[in-house]
Amino acid sequence: MKELSGEERMLRVLEKKETDRVPSFEWYIDKKVIEAISPGSDYEKFCYDMDLDAMCVDCNFDKKFIDNGLIQDEWGMIKKDTGESHTFPVDGPIRTLKDAEQYIPPDPHRQGRYDFMEKAIKEHGGKKAVILHLNDVFSIPSRLMPFNEFLMKLIDEPEVIRTLVRMSVDINLEFAKEAKKRGIKIVYTGDDFAYNSGPIVSPGQFRDIFSPELKRVINGYKELGLLVIKHTDGNIMPIIDMIIESGFDCIDPIDPIAGMSLQRIKSEYGSKICIKGNVDCSSTLSFKGTAETIEETKKCLDIGMPGGGYILSSSNSIHSAVKPENYRAMLETLKQFGQY
Repeated sequence: MKELSGEERMLRVLEKKETDRVPSFEWYIDKKVIEAISPGSDYEKFCYDMDLDAMCVDCNFDKKFIDNGLIQDEWGMIKKDTGESHTFPVDGPIRTLKDAEQYIPPDPHRQGRYDFMEKAIKEHGGKKAVILHLNDVFSIPSRLMPFNEFLMKLIDEPEVIRTLVRMSVDINLEFAKEAKKRGIKIVYTGDDFAYNSGPIVSPGQFRDIFSPELKRVINGYKELGLLVIKHTDGNIMPIIDMIIESGFDCIDPIDPIAGMSLQRIKSEYGSKICIKGNVDCSSTLSFKGTAETIEETKKCLDIGMPGGGYILSSSNSIHSAVKPENYRAMLETLKQFGQY
């Protein structure tokens, strides 16, 4: 097979078609890691320098800084600035069913909403896959109020949560329609469903409140012709069948610190869904050496490659604690051993 572009490679692997080599990309790569490996590069240039296959973008959302390191975003969510790439959600505007019913989410048709995405498609489309971050059923509802209140309402006032889940699906389908018009082909949903010990909500709650709407949003994305990657940390085994039956094209990252087994997922689900993961970024990439990184990367390739449908990546992201030399070793190992 001739050498494919990153976009071609990503589209083919998500469609479970033959490809020339295993693709790789990350949801996030810390600026310090980028600078250490490729001095002077920004994220986009780094993707070319290291021959990554995809770039990830978000919609444009407004935010404002308030007191004590707090940030309020366009959803009305209040988050704490941690000094890292991800903020920590602490509060939101919803307390009652009336609040939920009257809540107005960000306008998907607002001018400038898709500037980041449009720029990326214009500059990199055809060369790199441009992947848009959207949501499904969990992150938005759980961040529109303090998290402990979200968990209590699941038990005491589930209709509040149902209302927010329906809203999340409705608004994300509108974002997806606008994104599709502008040329997006792949989206991913980053809603985490689980802790290391197991799902955040019981399988019964997931089946009753979240699963029907998860199917609706993924079916909506698919009807638009989009390919969809599901990211969720944690031990999702008690709900994995519901996740896969929703219609995703790919699941990520098969979280090793939660006891998830790449071998088991490949064996049991590899014929149904593409798999992305999972060199351990909490341990191997952050605290071990290049030899251990190379060994783990080769093991992931040995498990994931047979039959295709595999994307090599870290087990979450290339965060600030990842050793640059280990990430480089992972990518060099892929280049050497990831050819079909």
